[in-house]
Amino acid sequence: MRSETMTLNMGPQHPSTHGVLRVALELDGENVVACKPIIGYLHTGMEKQAEYKTYTQSIPQTDRMDYLAPLSNNLALCLSAEKLLDITVPERVQAIRVLLTELTRISAHCVWLGTHAIDIGALTVFWYCFREREKVLSIYDMVCGARMTASYFRVGGLAMDIPAGLLERCEKFVDEMPAHIDEYESLLTKNPIWLARTKGVAPLTAKDALAWGVTGPSLRGSGVNWDLRKAEPYSGYETYDFDVPLGKHGDAFDRFAVRVAEMRQATRIAKQAIQRVRKLGEKGEYRLRDFKYVLPPKEEVKTSMEALIHHFKIVAHGFFPPVGEAYQAIEAPKGELGFYFVSDGSSRPWRMKVRSPSFVNLQALPVMVQGKLVADVIAAIGSIDIVLGEIDR
Repeated sequence: MRSETMTLNMGPQHPSTHGVLRVALELDGENVVACKPIIGYLHTGMEKQAEYKTYTQSIPQTDRMDYLAPLSNNLALCLSAEKLLDITVPERVQAIRVLLTELTRISAHCVWLGTHAIDIGALTVFWYCFREREKVLSIYDMVCGARMTASYFRVGGLAMDIPAGLLERCEKFVDEMPAHIDEYESLLTKNPIWLARTKGVAPLTAKDALAWGVTGPSLRGSGVNWDLRKAEPYSGYETYDFDVPLGKHGDAFDRFAVRVAEMRQATRIAKQAIQRVRKLGEKGEYRLRDFKYVLPPKEEVKTSMEALIHHFKIVAHGFFPPVGEAYQAIEAPKGELGFYFVSDGSSRPWRMKVRSPSFVNLQALPVMVQGKLVADVIAAIGSIDIVLGEIDR
């Protein structure tokens, strides 16, 4: 009896590939024999472009990588540049950064949950999740005047101080959020269709996850306790009280449960950050006072010739890190996001390399779907939580 397989291209315009991803599937009927993710349809050359920009000029590019978590990308670049310069931002700046990046984590997970649910047949939760995401976008708008491609962090601090009323708005949001997460869970956690589409689907063992370099919720869903906020703390995360949620079976359901639990932990961290900012002052230092690296306050530029000169030098030429290299990674919503800079002593990086979690995590897709059904490929892609802007760059 002769048996033949069929090759099927899913994407790059398929709505369930979360961007322009092409997946070449080799099928035996409905069963997946082999799977090959094919990328490159969105390549923008951001790493190469960074060689022709000052470090500060590259910050707005990062918003377009994982465009669902812009401030996380801002933070990773700024921390890597600060490591290269050997500078540390004030404690108040660190607390504001933590607050906004944890709100970013909630927003990114809301988009993931809403779109992942649509992929596998649950529409209602999408509207609930986007209701909360809208509130985070309004907070972005409040601090920097942009909603989706928010650019607020700068090397050495923040673009400007937080506006009046921001902390109250953030506090209202984090106070309300646990009840909204309860709603998401009541819609899905015991839903028989959801359980059928996620339990035991797209399994990834801890061994395979580590072998493929998977990080973030996809790794912790497989039971591996690795979170950079705990393992290699930055921005003062070692001083915050929070837990790292873990899964047991490494399937799509565990990855869902870990992300939902992470949203609860993010509200917990955000509350602590709000109290810390209040304690340090709702108005205060929002950047370093070393004007070799950061712009002087506008008031000083208008009244001090020295400040005006510093302002001109930074805007016209940028700052000049010493010759060397630096790598700094953060726990972004999707996993380990790292920026690697090589400096030749000029105001522009000789090389910038981004370690993007979406790119690395996607490599595990063939392992997750081999021998499974075509419908499970949709659930698997959604459960990894990828953004093609970050994969292709």
